[in-house]
Amino acid sequence: MSQQRRGRGLGKGLGALIPTGPIVDGPGIIVPAMDTALAVGEQNLGPSPVVGAYFQEIPISRIDPNPRQPRTIFDDIALDELAASIREVGLLQPIVVRPAHEGRFELIMGERRWRASQMAGLTEIPAIVRSTQDDELLRDALIENLQREQLNPLEEGAAYQQLLDDFGATHEQLAQRIGRSRPHISNTLRLLNLPPDVQKRVAAGLLSAGHARALLSLDDSAAQEQLARRIVAEGLSVRTVEEIVAVGDAKAGGAPRERAAKKPVAPALRHLADRLSDHFETKVKVDLGRRKGRIVVEFATIDDLERIIGTMAPEAATPISPEGY
Repeated sequence: MSQQRRGRGLGKGLGALIPTGPIVDGPGIIVPAMDTALAVGEQNLGPSPVVGAYFQEIPISRIDPNPRQPRTIFDDIALDELAASIREVGLLQPIVVRPAHEGRFELIMGERRWRASQMAGLTEIPAIVRSTQDDELLRDALIENLQREQLNPLEEGAAYQQLLDDFGATHEQLAQRIGRSRPHISNTLRLLNLPPDVQKRVAAGLLSAGHARALLSLDDSAAQEQLARRIVAEGLSVRTVEEIVAVGDAKAGGAPRERAAKKPVAPALRHLADRLSDHFETKVKVDLGRRKGRIVVEFATIDDLERIIGTMAPEAATPISPEGY
């Protein structure tokens, strides 16, 4: 795989939330490209147009730094670490630029990413090209599109992080606008702390978000990478990974043994429980007796309970007062 191919990353983060390529309308006025899916009618298969912005891969040599950049000192060690990450998994958080003269662009946000991408050897960099001066307009449009576009967990985490850092969004704004809980946003952001090797497996769909959250319980990145390889090689379920982490057996060669007194679980029921755990983002247990069965859904807080109920039955979800418990 070439250096440039790696540099483009496993996803586009915010770039996946806006149409690509400009359309020149009238006397050189740039308007966003319409996603072809939107032309179908009311199907809304892709991101809605973002007024005054579009996504594009831009040659780094055509980008000039912002002369009004207040930050003049950049940590060399941090830049080296970011460059190494970009070499491994690419750049999920595009820079933000605006058109300048003679086909050039001026940086608005993301000088660290721009510098690190040059250090990583990239010749092109993902960018949001912005013509509007309204930061709030662009931020709100991107948050709105988070509801419409299916992103992999890393893209979703990168989009959250960039909205927080570059566009001044808050956890509360994200939670309210996209219909997710604050714990979900925090847990998704934590996925960006995984080692590059693990991130690649998550982005490729080899590891689920549930697997990734279980791996975050390990403090050692080497142990995370080793257990991630076991998950893929042995087809371990999320519940099994949680048990491995709980008993401190992450470096062992096989899955932990079931307790002798523990009732065996049918593979179909375990698979169903894993699917429900991933869907509701919490532990789910499925038991089947002789005459009836039961599904047990765990929750950590009242907010977490509200989130789960909202996922199960949105029409039945109502705010729950902690004083009632």
